[in-house]
Amino acid sequence: MPIARFATLLVVTGFLSTVGHLGAPAFGALDDDLVALDIVSKIHTDRSLTARASSDFGHIVEAAPNGVFHPVSPADIAALIRFSLYQQTPFTVAPRGKGHSSRGQALAPGGIVVDMPSLGRGDHGHRVNVSIDGMYVDVGGEQLWFDVLHATLKHGLTPRVWTDYLRITVGGTLSNAGIGGQVFRHGPQISNVRELDVVTGTGDMITCSPGNNSDLFYGALGGLGQFGVITRARVGLERAPKRVKWVRLAYTDVHQFTADQELLISNGAGFDYVEGQVQLNRTLTEGRRSSSFFSAAELARLTELALGTGSSAVYYIEGAMYYDDGSASTVDRKLEALLEELSFVPGFAFVRDASYVQFLDRVGQEEQKLRSAGAWDVPHPWLNLFVPRSRIHDFAAGVFDGVLRGTRPVGLILMYPMNRDRWDDRMTTVTPDEDVFYAVGLLRSAVAAGDLERLERENEAALGLCDRAGIGCKQYLPHHASQEGWRRHFGAKWDRVAALKATYDPRAILSPGQGIFPAAVASTTPATITAS
Repeated sequence: MPIARFATLLVVTGFLSTVGHLGAPAFGALDDDLVALDIVSKIHTDRSLTARASSDFGHIVEAAPNGVFHPVSPADIAALIRFSLYQQTPFTVAPRGKGHSSRGQALAPGGIVVDMPSLGRGDHGHRVNVSIDGMYVDVGGEQLWFDVLHATLKHGLTPRVWTDYLRITVGGTLSNAGIGGQVFRHGPQISNVRELDVVTGTGDMITCSPGNNSDLFYGALGGLGQFGVITRARVGLERAPKRVKWVRLAYTDVHQFTADQELLISNGAGFDYVEGQVQLNRTLTEGRRSSSFFSAAELARLTELALGTGSSAVYYIEGAMYYDDGSASTVDRKLEALLEELSFVPGFAFVRDASYVQFLDRVGQEEQKLRSAGAWDVPHPWLNLFVPRSRIHDFAAGVFDGVLRGTRPVGLILMYPMNRDRWDDRMTTVTPDEDVFYAVGLLRSAVAAGDLERLERENEAALGLCDRAGIGCKQYLPHHASQEGWRRHFGAKWDRVAALKATYDPRAILSPGQGIFPAAVASTTPATITAS
């Protein structure tokens, strides 16, 4: 929408003269005009900016916004939303951090994309503020986890749970869940949040916590951006270790692989981090050129292992034990004792020693290699699933030994278990209804002509297999083509999700890219909902 049109709308509607109806103080007419013009001045329609905001990390869907909004404070975001609500047909609004969604969560077709990093550049931008006594960090939703890590380490502290990739925003991961190898012990990132500041789809700025505006607190965590824009989060901290024993253990039998993973997540004195990967044997040779963990000689051994057993895949557990300087001998003995309990292929335990930062930023190091090879800014038709423990072997047989057998995926296939009791069911994210479930990520990249179509077909085949077999998977970072698909996804939570939407974004203007809720029927008056 051109700036001129926004200016015309301001004059015609007298937008801010009625913001008192939306729970904000009304100003005099002159002040109204000045504030309105300030909003307009922060909306940019330059083709270079709108083009960048038209796609996301997935590079699968494109949807051009009419403008990109550069706020310097959360109040700017609230004013933008109120401006939208005053229109007979509101324009949509989508917050965008690093745009790391894969199928449109950060897009606003024909609407306005909010450039969240602008908050960190303004005089009122949130900094990362650490409370040593309270053992928490207050951090702006626009901040990168990489920067949060370094800010907290200055005080000898660290968040408990990390995504594998750190150069994404706090608000972005908390709108999904935020998972990684520490989840089995501490729950996802959303289970480690104490308080939020949220700008809702009614234009209200609300502070919420388990004891204050709890419906919005639990709704926004894992809420896919449907109820508000997270502008601040208070995240719990623990004492930071200095170093990590980083281990990979190879398996050719999926039953032994899963049995050992489940043992590790039930063992409170074992690893501090547990993940797992599936390496299809036809890609082991290609991995020699890109792995920063395995040496070329080790990858050659893994290839021989797969070929020698006739297995369709090599599985390996990735584990980590944290420790401090001066306790290396103690952690070595602890690791040795733990490995004796496991059933990996003898001689195929690989151990590295790394600093805590090196370990956490391992994907960031891989990113630089992929960028240099031109393999980063490519389509990423990722499929992330939560698979019930009771059906994980059926899934592996159908997908790894069936759908993907003989393929050469470029990228990772992750597979690791989580304890459901570390998740709070009051939050919006949905999981299988079993005590243990697996995160399975087909994190593949389309690097050659025809790859995207082929990978999409394989994803659809995997989902179809799950449906036909009644495996009961739930998508993480979900994508559904219809509202009925979303209803099935949320299941028993759907009514609560719809009620939260009606309360906190009744005109359905927020995060429209996923297509969860259709835009509300236009009205001639602004919304009047004010959250308590």
